[in-house]
Amino acid sequence: MNKMIFILATVLVMQGCRQQGAEEEAPATDFETMTVSKQDITLEQSYPAQIEGRQSIKIIPRVEGYLRQICVKEGQRVKKGQVLFVIDQASYQAEVKAAEANVAVAKAGVETAQLNYDSRKTLYQKNVVSDYDLRAATANLSMAKAQSQQAQAQLQSARTKLSYTVLRSPSDGVVGSLPFRVGDFVGPSTQGGLTTVADAHEMYVYFSLTERDAMSRIAWYGSLEKAVAAFPPILLLTANGDTCAVKGRVESISGVVDSSTGSVSARAVFPNTDNHLLSGSTGSIVIPNELKQVIVIPQSATYEIQDKTYAWRLVHGKAESKMISVLPTSDGTHYVVTGGLAVGDVIVAKGASYVKEGQQIISAK
Repeated sequence: MNKMIFILATVLVMQGCRQQGAEEEAPATDFETMTVSKQDITLEQSYPAQIEGRQSIKIIPRVEGYLRQICVKEGQRVKKGQVLFVIDQASYQAEVKAAEANVAVAKAGVETAQLNYDSRKTLYQKNVVSDYDLRAATANLSMAKAQSQQAQAQLQSARTKLSYTVLRSPSDGVVGSLPFRVGDFVGPSTQGGLTTVADAHEMYVYFSLTERDAMSRIAWYGSLEKAVAAFPPILLLTANGDTCAVKGRVESISGVVDSSTGSVSARAVFPNTDNHLLSGSTGSIVIPNELKQVIVIPQSATYEIQDKTYAWRLVHGKAESKMISVLPTSDGTHYVVTGGLAVGDVIVAKGASYVKEGQQIISAK
């Protein structure tokens, strides 16, 4: 019996030694690591953009007629009130003359009714005519005055229609395409209007933020309005790669997520004093964010679980998961860490998604 106990104890000791030896012989994994430090960095985010004039007004006729004059050219800069088109005026001038004649007739009718009323009033006071005659004269005068007012209104309408035959620019801007020619019949139902006048003094530049970026900014700054106000001056790259000489500002962010794209639309405003920006053109918005003495780590050093960001900090050579907070803005390569890590911490710099809790880490050379 004692012999069997001795043999069993010997086996257990040998197994324990083998397990201990196996653990000691298990190799640590090589990962690239880095020591956390502070530095200056400029994070730049770029978004495709569509450039439009601040105002792009369709010029649509309000009356029908044949186009008699086109007073501008495509791409021409115009001033507010400048004549763009003239529609044939003959029929509308005739309406004005007819209305003026009706006004003259109505005016004469009022004068006649007034004379008749004055006469009936005098005779009534002398008991020559009856009360009925006076009331009839009063009614005739009121009718004549109403007809005169109606004639005046018709004259005003005719003059207004005549004025609509001359189409003027509603603002300073640039004339768009001119699809119609002299002699074409145009009117209120003309598809697309005669042209557009784009106010190019300032340009609207539309771009889209990802839903996550927009939500992160709102959460970070506390509200949509504060997130908009926090945007720094931004740059615009035109389609040919040139950088707009003047910086713009983000003016608004939509409060609605486009369900089909998962994005949130935003609008920036750029001055266009040199007229280099063209309405309808494309480009890219660049949002710089200059930061001084902040902790910067590569995004490859992080992983996410349920919208939380984590990094692997080395403690006595072993990986320890550490939840960190980062700025909502990034350049797609780096994160600016605002909490969870301190200067001097050693973290796994690459391959964070392959690390396990407590794993022995050897810094790769």
